[in-house]
Amino acid sequence: MASSNYVVPDAKEAMNRFKMEAASDVGVSLKAGYNGDLTSKQAGSIGGQMVKKMIESYERGK
Repeated sequence: MASSNYVVPDAKEAMNRFKMEAASDVGVSLKAGYNGDLTSKQAGSIGGQMVKKMIESYERGK
């Protein structure tokens, strides 16, 4: 189970915005709150897009 404890207080909201942006990029509609009705493929697409964007951001920062 994922931890919901964030070291940086604003991180939770930032991660939620990031998740919504990634979902939009892959064409998945998320609603505020619980999204347990997503398929594994949809959830994986969102997570994969988030990782892709984090890697791109890191590589640009070099």
